[in-house]
Amino acid sequence: MPVRLVPRWARWVAAVVGVLLVAVMAFAIFEPIQVLPRMQLAPGFALTDQNGAILTSEDTRGSVTLYTFAWAGCGDECAEINRTMAAVRERVADEVDLGDTEFRLVTVSFGADEVPALAEAAEASGADGDIWRWAVADPALAKTVIGAGFGAFYETRSDGTFRFDPTFVLVDGWGVIRGDYRYATLAGTDDRVVRHVDVLAQELRNSSGVASLAYEAAHLFLCYP
Repeated sequence: MPVRLVPRWARWVAAVVGVLLVAVMAFAIFEPIQVLPRMQLAPGFALTDQNGAILTSEDTRGSVTLYTFAWAGCGDECAEINRTMAAVRERVADEVDLGDTEFRLVTVSFGADEVPALAEAAEASGADGDIWRWAVADPALAKTVIGAGFGAFYETRSDGTFRFDPTFVLVDGWGVIRGDYRYATLAGTDDRVVRHVDVLAQELRNSSGVASLAYEAAHLFLCYP
């Protein structure tokens, strides 16, 4: 029976694939990496911001965005939420290298707030209307966007105020939810969010070449922080 020779090009392809696989495994073993889970797609939306401008989900594409949920009349009940958002804004700017990727923050109101009330709440929280914006959802769609889309709980009390669980959601530039934060831990929420933004930034910086294969392997093997 004649021996069938493997074409030289096929041997070269097999060798290259083998080298890449070895490189990926070596990188994963000797330079341990972590990634944030790709949880689900964030919802599409069209909101009205504190300046009366329309903010859509498409406007955030290409940026890393942190969302939280409140309402203009929240007062002291939202003081810690606002403190966390302000701390994350400052610390990401100082501590995380996102390269050319912008970091944005959005506080989404579920309170059917008018623009003047929204603007007042934004100013009180320190939101500048650029990097950090307050925006309100259409009351008819708020539950769909906030509750079903972002998974944040809220309900209206009999006096017209709201009961809600403080929630933060981190979304990448492709519109994929990469983290949600709703339970208190020993580490402060701002510490966890900033650390996770840094993990995401490292993945973005290594999104091409051999290193990208290692990061995909990290997703495959659930190498989460």
